[in-house]
This record gives sequence, C-alpha cells and structure tokens, in this order.
Amino acid sequence: MMHLNIQLFAVPFRKVSKTRGRKRRTHYKISENATVKCPKCGAEVRPHRVCAACGFYKGKEVIKKDSAE
Repeated sequence: MMHLNIQLFAVPFRKVSKTRGRKRRTHYKISENATVKCPKCGAEVRPHRVCAACGFYKGKEVIKKDSAE
C-alpha cells in the first residue's frame, strides 16, 4: 500500500455570498485617532508624542520652539 504525504485543510462547504461576507465585515472599522490636551499649552496632541506647538514631552522641552505667545 502506498502512503501519500498529503495535508488536508478545512474547506468551506459553500461559497460565501458577497452580502454575507460584507455583513460579517461591518465591524472592521478604522477608529479615530485618540488625542489628549498638552498640559503645557493645551493643544491637541496624540498620546506619547512631542507637542508640535510647544515642543514639550513629559514636562521637559524636547524641541526648541520660538515662543510668540
């Protein structure tokens, strides 16, 4: 008897229709970027990033900015 080394995979019984597949994917959405207020100047900044307005991160000046306030 001949032994074939073949792997068997799970195969769908029927084709998934366009509507059914799209219904399943309705929850795959991109979320809005989270923002927090900079404690130094109050500008909206993404978390864990240097503030573009004042150049501060975690209470320290990381980037030198000209203060025209």
